[in-house]
Amino acid sequence: MDLLAEYDDGSQDSAREPMSGTLEEASSSGRMSDSPPSSPESASPIRLMELKKSAAPEISDSLLLVRPAGATVGGTTKKPIDPSQHKVNYNPTFEQLWAPIAGPAHPYAKDGMAQGLRNHKLGFVEDAAIAPFMFDEQYNTFHTYGYAADPGGVTGNNIVGDASAVHLNDGASVYNLPQHEHRKRKLDKKRAREPSAEGDLDEEEIEKRDNPASEDWLLKNTKSPWSGKKEGLQGELTEEQKKYAEEHAEKKGEKEKGEKVETEDKSTFHGKEEVDYQGRSWITPPKDVKATNDHCYIPKRWVHTWSGHTKGVSAIRFFPKYGHLLLSASMDTKVKIWDVHGSGKCMRTYMGHSKAVRDISFNNDGSKFLTASYDRKIKLWDTETGKVVSSFSTGKIPYVVKFNPDEDKQNVLLAGMSDKKIVQWDMSTGDITQEYDQHLGAVNTITFVDNNRRFVTSSDDKSLRVWEFGIPVVIKYISEPHMHSMPSITVHPNTNWLAAQSLDNQILIYSTRERFRLNKKKRFAGHIVAGYACQVNFSPDGRFIMSGDGEGRCWFWDWKTCKVFRTLKCHEGVCIGAEWHPLEQSKVATCGWDGLIKYWD
Repeated sequence: MDLLAEYDDGSQDSAREPMSGTLEEASSSGRMSDSPPSSPESASPIRLMELKKSAAPEISDSLLLVRPAGATVGGTTKKPIDPSQHKVNYNPTFEQLWAPIAGPAHPYAKDGMAQGLRNHKLGFVEDAAIAPFMFDEQYNTFHTYGYAADPGGVTGNNIVGDASAVHLNDGASVYNLPQHEHRKRKLDKKRAREPSAEGDLDEEEIEKRDNPASEDWLLKNTKSPWSGKKEGLQGELTEEQKKYAEEHAEKKGEKEKGEKVETEDKSTFHGKEEVDYQGRSWITPPKDVKATNDHCYIPKRWVHTWSGHTKGVSAIRFFPKYGHLLLSASMDTKVKIWDVHGSGKCMRTYMGHSKAVRDISFNNDGSKFLTASYDRKIKLWDTETGKVVSSFSTGKIPYVVKFNPDEDKQNVLLAGMSDKKIVQWDMSTGDITQEYDQHLGAVNTITFVDNNRRFVTSSDDKSLRVWEFGIPVVIKYISEPHMHSMPSITVHPNTNWLAAQSLDNQILIYSTRERFRLNKKKRFAGHIVAGYACQVNFSPDGRFIMSGDGEGRCWFWDWKTCKVFRTLKCHEGVCIGAEWHPLEQSKVATCGWDGLIKYWD
């Protein structure tokens, strides 16, 4: 019984002690529980009621157990720091910093009530949760007007700071000024710019100033882009201005006139004589030139240079079957033909285009060739005499020109244009006989396959399309998400494969059979051609494949193993074209944007 009485006295004391400090404040705010029970059997420790509704997560109160009065943790009594204190004049201990806000700690908890108040892994979240925009608004309002909203809502009017300023500004923040305040500030700025008062102006001057058609409005209106810059309305031109205007109009007229004047078609022969003592033309192939064997070799050394062009060379073509002459197209608007078998000099220059020549193509016997230029014209030249046989144009830039390889269709011309079309001409009449219009970008290549019954075209739309000759309907369309544009395509000597130069720095191989499938086992890479239409070509026996690249090198790969066989540094800049000699198996010609054509053996 003595023990029970002692326990009863202690329980009353312990129930009385927590009323001090913050718990008394909690009871005044209505957060205290009911009075403690009188009987010791039903006695339970005092708990804090739920906190008022806030944006903070709920607090776990499982550890908010009050220890008996006078109990200590570790032999020392914790003295919490007053939370309303703004300055601490000594170094508090860890226990003091983490002392409970209300009531003593649980004897078996490491951090006592502070641990129980944790509602976040890094501590506890305060009751007031304010969005960043709201905080900035109230912060700037307080520093501008001297008042702000109280986030805790402790004061009666929920305002912190100067209450008189609230009534003066209608309780507005810096971000929502009333309408009359905006008007007032605008008028103050306008008066600051205009020192003269309204009373100094008469009605006529005020009307002029407010009229947008007047010069005063242009000079003073803030919304005008000419505000403060216009010195006076433009009157008559001065003599100097009239002279300059006349000169400018004259130059513009000359320029337009010069663009309309067509370049004269002419040709210059540079050889000794056009006909030899036996009456043979200078383009006649020599009779002693024959293929020594069927085995091709990779060239090793640089044996000759042709350097007649003043700008970059864009394409080269050997004379069909014999290769004793080499035709070259340049960005200097000229086309030249060079002697390969004899003197090694330029034999003839063809001049007729006003802009850079993009592509050239021989017919089957080499007596004629086509040129495509950026001046939007296609011209058919006589190789021997240098005369223009005929000219064709659709008003668009031709990117590629091709003869039909069939002997009975040598009068048919196909041209890939910049307006997404492949145009077919009958050169004997000059009429357009067919248009193949399915591509979504400029057409870059035309390659005949399947005994010339079909042809494959590539375009800037990153697709390949297969056509029946004469029928403007696509019979095969190849387009994959991983495909890139293919500016150069050539056929393998056995006619079973197409080699396509892809702008993702690789050469892809497609079958020319019915399916036109990509051969995933054959892929040639290592060179850098992204952004350049470097020509790809095969050796006459099909054992090697070669291509120039953007760094001036010529790459040779083995067709069977797909491994790099040899690399030659050929040009300064881009090596755009590479042609294998049709008869001499180890000789290759390359051209580049440095204006040179080099011969390798």
